[in-house]
Amino acid sequence: MQRLLVVSMLLFITPLAVHANVTVGGLFNNNMVLQRGMKVPVWGKAAPGEEVTVAFLEQKKTTKADDKGNWHVKLDELKAGGPFELTITGKNTLTFKNVLVGEVWVCSGQSNMQWTLSQTVKSADDANLPMLRLNGGSWQECTPETALKFSATGYHFGRELQKALGVPVGLINRSVGGTSARSWVSKSAVESAPAMKPFLDELFPAKKGGAIGGLYESFIRPLIPFGMRGVIWYQGESDASRPEEYTHLFKTLIQSWRADWGQGEFPFLFAHLGAIGGAVKDPSQVGWGPIREAQSAALDLPATAVAAFHDSDADLHPRRKELVGARLALAARRVAYGEKIVYSGPQFEAMKADGDKAILTFQHVGGGLVAKGDAVKGFAIAGADGKFVWADARIENDKVIAWSKDVPAPVFVRYAFASNPQCNLYNREGLPALPFRTDGKKK
Repeated sequence: MQRLLVVSMLLFITPLAVHANVTVGGLFNNNMVLQRGMKVPVWGKAAPGEEVTVAFLEQKKTTKADDKGNWHVKLDELKAGGPFELTITGKNTLTFKNVLVGEVWVCSGQSNMQWTLSQTVKSADDANLPMLRLNGGSWQECTPETALKFSATGYHFGRELQKALGVPVGLINRSVGGTSARSWVSKSAVESAPAMKPFLDELFPAKKGGAIGGLYESFIRPLIPFGMRGVIWYQGESDASRPEEYTHLFKTLIQSWRADWGQGEFPFLFAHLGAIGGAVKDPSQVGWGPIREAQSAALDLPATAVAAFHDSDADLHPRRKELVGARLALAARRVAYGEKIVYSGPQFEAMKADGDKAILTFQHVGGGLVAKGDAVKGFAIAGADGKFVWADARIENDKVIAWSKDVPAPVFVRYAFASNPQCNLYNREGLPALPFRTDGKKK
């Protein structure tokens, strides 16, 4: 009797498996944006051996599902435009409407990326932007209603980018508040990175793995290999007490995402942490200086850029997300699209001592160095004893000259190296100089 029951159940189940409906990856739905200018992957599930055809514009790509039911095709390079329809046909047909082709970016990190527009502004009346699409789980057109529920940093980035490029822009937000970069990088990447070996015992206590890679597996791996241009990243607060680890962990994250996506060294743009706490009075206080320095270490990698943001309102969650969004968009226009624009604030290049003066040179000076206010603020210097004092400073021929009567022979210099630095060095394009110190550990 039991044998007959098992046979009957198999007879009932097997036809369902044989005639299973074709399905597609979760990022494919109405209102989506497909990446222009590259071969676009489309993938899903079907019955083993089932023939699947993907049709878009004048293209038709046909394949067969493998023995596990997985299928995958790549559309030829697409030009920006839309709206269009995309159909996927197997034993059933899926039709996706209002599809655009343009630029796709992934937005990720912790709470400052997760914070919605509604948490930073009272109104989004001007957010009727049909060429901007938002994905916080499913694709939606950008409207005053949908924008308020989306990442404020992502929204402002996408808005500026769409305006500058004149093509559709799609944003995929995958961010979770209060999370460490440890959760956003795969366990295997951490274990195999030589630079991470000194940190493995802490990262993997008793070989249990802790929270390593959990969010990567839940939120990032399911996106791969969706065609996209690059990533914007706003995270680091949860790692502020581990700057040495973060120096290597963040690089490992970027390199591993690129390796897993298989799209080469796509642009990875990140925001510095903003200001927090009261004004710093002691020049030896570093606060969030080391974690910003650890973030900046990723600039050693190709196709990276940072949006400095220490001139924000002093808050764990700065409300001026339009500022960081706009600065990330500038970085994208240069790094991803090759526009000849100034996209970074002045970045420390070298220091030379000349008697009692420290002479500092910078990259990314743009139209020239300027101080917002009467005098240059934010510099501290020290002699060989490492005791820092606030320095007087002036701009001369796009260099900064710093000195103090208390330091007759300067050896070390710091600038804006604190949680809430009181500083005012910019380039003429209005971008703030990046915090730095010359007395830190070598990267």
